[in-house]
Amino acid sequence: MTDDKLPPMTSNRPYLLRAIYDWITDNNLTPYVLVDAGREGVRVPPQVVKNGQVVLNLAMRAVASLDLGNDWISFQARFSGVSHNIHIPVYAVLALYAQENGQGMMFPAEEGGDNPPPPSDPDDNTPPPSDGEQSGDKPKRSAPFLRVVK
Repeated sequence: MTDDKLPPMTSNRPYLLRAIYDWITDNNLTPYVLVDAGREGVRVPPQVVKNGQVVLNLAMRAVASLDLGNDWISFQARFSGVSHNIHIPVYAVLALYAQENGQGMMFPAEEGGDNPPPPSDPDDNTPPPSDGEQSGDKPKRSAPFLRVVK
């Protein structure tokens, strides 16, 4: 039996992201995603990036057309009243957690992340500078980290 004939397995990250998202929403909590905004392919309004990272609310009331795909997370969200198409390669996701209690999962930085596949809808609108946040609940802390809540 030789293992060299088996193709390499795909990343488990998109499957874990979908499972954690479902778990958080099934418990009526608000899913937040922490993204490394410096990774290639991340398309978010620049005014929401803080220290090279961005926290986004993925609750159904805060986004439209959410797609948790194998290569990309994409959705539409409003920032300062302006709608934006958001595209995040799954390898840029650092954590997915419930805003209310911090429970969720952190993900290690993936090596590679070679060249992400191009977004299916290359909408290159540059948003106007503002200090707005995504509509819906705003992150309550500037640098979110998962922690044990007792």
